Amino acid sequence: MKPILKIVIASMVSLAAMQVSYAQTPEEQGLAIAQEVENHDNGWQDMLVNINMILRNKQGDESTRDIRQKVLEVSGDGDKSLTVFNNPRDIKGTAFLSFSHIIDPDDQWLYMPALKRVKRISSSNKSGPFMGSQYSYEDLASFEVGKYTYKYLRDEKLAENDSFVIENKPLYEFSGYTKQVVWIDKTRYIPLQVQYYDRKNELLKTASFIGYKQYLGKYWRASKQLMENHQNGKTTELLLTDYQFKTGLSTRNFDKNSLKRMR
Repeated sequence: MKPILKIVIASMVSLAAMQVSYAQTPEEQGLAIAQEVENHDNGWQDMLVNINMILRNKQGDESTRDIRQKVLEVSGDGDKSLTVFNNPRDIKGTAFLSFSHIIDPDDQWLYMPALKRVKRISSSNKSGPFMGSQYSYEDLASFEVGKYTYKYLRDEKLAENDSFVIENKPLYEFSGYTKQVVWIDKTRYIPLQVQYYDRKNELLKTASFIGYKQYLGKYWRASKQLMENHQNGKTTELLLTDYQFKTGLSTRNFDKNSLKRMR
């Protein structure tokens, strides 16, 4: 069975490459690549992961946070995610709930134990930093093809990986970015690097996705993500471990009314 499986996989990769190459304009080609990224990551249902977040300032001083996250794949809309902080003690129990959408603004709520209240994140304020990190609230939404327009820029090697380079322009009215430049691995259709340009169209941040591992024979997840802010010299590193998939989560596990009960 293994040789047959290899042939099938090779054929699927070839078919995806043909679909991309048949696109006529740079815009059509960019959209075709984005659709392949989405197609290659469908069907995982739900996911659990532990995250160690390391914050570094320009001088190299560090602080760390331990996080657990659960994500629910939603058919026909964006994914739902719940992020809970376990450490340090002063933010333990802080919980962030996000309902991503394709066209409508994402719904996001933050529960802060010290204040004992749930704060809704305004749709016009998602470019602000998430919990002191270099990730914005906008960065935490799931990738959905319908959120952007696309343009193929070029082929390029990145760390010895043959990649497509495409430009994504957010359709979201209040986006903190004018565009994102994304390096996509040609074989696995996974993001390797994203450059974010601010509202002045100047390079703001670069996200790198490192140490990919495959789960369930299909789904690729990075074991490390690094977000570098080029304007303030700060970085946020995420170390992701203990991925679990298809654990039986449902919408009931993502209820905003239960945020205050997070531990």
